[in-house]
Amino acid sequence: MKKFILSSFILISFGFYTIWENNTNPIINPINQIASSDKKNSYDLAINSINSSRNALKKISAMDINNTPPTIKTTNRTTSTSDSMGMMGMGTKMMGMYRNGEYTGRVADAYYGYVQVKAIITNGKLSDIVILDYPKDAGTSRYINSYALPILKSEAISAQSTNINAVSGASESSPAFMKSLASALIKAKT
Repeated sequence: MKKFILSSFILISFGFYTIWENNTNPIINPINQIASSDKKNSYDLAINSINSSRNALKKISAMDINNTPPTIKTTNRTTSTSDSMGMMGMGTKMMGMYRNGEYTGRVADAYYGYVQVKAIITNGKLSDIVILDYPKDAGTSRYINSYALPILKSEAISAQSTNINAVSGASESSPAFMKSLASALIKAKT
């Protein structure tokens, strides 16, 4: 009988200790501590956060971004007779590391869509990149690519290769751009 009373006392004591610990220790029960501190303040913060997100989405969707790829005029190209013949396949004039002409890269997956570019080679150098396709179905994709693709284009022309850094915020479009351009430049070398 003494063992039963002692065991019952220990179990009841442990139960009371557990209940007390859950209500007083912020490490064990942080949600109760936060919820009991100021429910109205938390509610107001959550509503403000939701409203801020809605306003940001409205601004992005209201932006006047058309469905055409962003472009940057990088060079003024003048084509000589021998260059024109090279572009038509009647001859090739080599002055740099690439053959003159226009080379379309393969389509590269950018998760929210596809990226495809065309490399234009003049005097053996990468002189222009035409963006043929890019993710543009969602407002966010259009917004991100409207600033990222011109940067990538400019950097690739300056580097004369795909050895460039990705644009912050365009973690899917940057590698897709580089893959498509790399496939175009491979065609220009062969």
